[in-house]
Amino acid sequence: MSITAVVRKNTYFDSVSLMSVSTKANGLDGVDQAFTAMGTEMNKGVLENLGLLTDELRAAESGDLMIVLVSEDGADTEALLAEIEDLLTRRAPAAGGGGEVTYRTIASAAAGIDGANLAVIAVNGAYAAREARKALESGLHVMMFSDNVAVEDEIALKNLAHDKGLFMMGPDCGTAIVNNTALCFGNKVRPGSIGIVAASGTGSQEVSVRVHALGGGISQLIGTGGRDLSEQVGGIMMVDGIRALAADPATDVIVLVSKPPAASVEKKVLAEVAAAGKPVVVWFIDGSEDAVTAAGGHFAAGSLQAARKAVELAGVEGSAAKDANADADAEAAAEAVVSRLAEGQKYVRGLFCGGTLCDETMYAVRDAGLDVWSNIQKNADFRLPAGSASRGHTFLDFGDDDFTNGRPHPMIDPALRIERIVEEAKDPEVAAIVMDFVLGFGSHEDPVGTTLPAIEEALHIAKDAGRHLEIVAYVLGTDLDTPSVAAQSAALRAAGVTVTLSSTETGRFAREIAKKAQA
Repeated sequence: MSITAVVRKNTYFDSVSLMSVSTKANGLDGVDQAFTAMGTEMNKGVLENLGLLTDELRAAESGDLMIVLVSEDGADTEALLAEIEDLLTRRAPAAGGGGEVTYRTIASAAAGIDGANLAVIAVNGAYAAREARKALESGLHVMMFSDNVAVEDEIALKNLAHDKGLFMMGPDCGTAIVNNTALCFGNKVRPGSIGIVAASGTGSQEVSVRVHALGGGISQLIGTGGRDLSEQVGGIMMVDGIRALAADPATDVIVLVSKPPAASVEKKVLAEVAAAGKPVVVWFIDGSEDAVTAAGGHFAAGSLQAARKAVELAGVEGSAAKDANADADAEAAAEAVVSRLAEGQKYVRGLFCGGTLCDETMYAVRDAGLDVWSNIQKNADFRLPAGSASRGHTFLDFGDDDFTNGRPHPMIDPALRIERIVEEAKDPEVAAIVMDFVLGFGSHEDPVGTTLPAIEEALHIAKDAGRHLEIVAYVLGTDLDTPSVAAQSAALRAAGVTVTLSSTETGRFAREIAKKAQA
């Protein structure tokens, strides 16, 4: 094994491009590990933690590109570096058939592209606010994929956007569907009359695919960023999103999605629900049904219920009959699982790429009166730092900032989760491993295929130890996605994995296994 480091001075790539290149580079034959990133202090810190920070890399500046290659013994290092360089410089042909035009600034892109009205910002968080301000001042709506942006910058940018009548989606906004075009992470769903405003990326994806499965369609999906409903930010983007959909003639029903908002912000948002003039379904995880109902909204306790209410309110004909995701009998299914467990197997371990999908399952287990540890637990007594060993029932969100610091999102590169699957299988107290697979634009081209070897290894570890290990998976996607949800689900079932049909069902099944295994 050899380590090679290259620094390309004054060479800038956005973080999304570098995530994609790193993922592809790690799949090259002869590569043990590859890392492409800008020379920021954060990225150098990650390399130092990995034992890969050389003096040359330490001297890199934030505008320099770092390429780090850990190659296998006997591999042609020069040839591998050339392949990575090719991944970095490769360009797709422009739609018109000519060469692609590259713009170095937002202002030049806005001036050079007729009709441009939205900018996607995916640079390091230290520079994201500056670029977003340039976009807003150029009259562009903004979707900021970047995270690690100061909350003061977020507030200033959202107030500027509000004053200009523009959207400021983010920071840390991973999903939007604007005029039937998915941005960043999103699924291919049919157009329709249901609009979504969400402070959760995978939560909004889940509602959109469930609406699609029920025969409905999406008019617009507006992301706000995960902090929007905090006390500090005050729901600026969610309020603007509600008002925009209320005025949109193509939207008949509005769905709101968020983790628990601050109390004062929830009151402000629900006042907008009352004034919307259209049916509004509210799925705030762990939210108050009384408060939603008092505001004239339609309360949803989970993602599937939110989608069902939305299609019913939209008048989708035969939506109940089209529901191919009806709840399974979780209690009976869990009973069958528990009957196969060895003595001492009693814990459920959740390994998720999507934060809201993790939340929905984690809360289902917690609401059964069981202790749950997680890196996204609100209760500090049960908070588990990223990278820590699991305790009891543990649910990890691998998409949380602590895991993605300097690394691609697990929906792009699931390497960290793949390692954890095998580790959890070695624990004799584990009864079940629960996980999600998120399909769609921006995600890994074959998330199930790249994870199956680890799943098979985990099952063999348990079998060799005389234990049954239940592996439960939910595939978030539609029949229009590539790969399709049916194809990915079939591959999991063929490997002996139990496939659930919605995030809500996943939570119910995990809860029943946890309850019965500990009884």
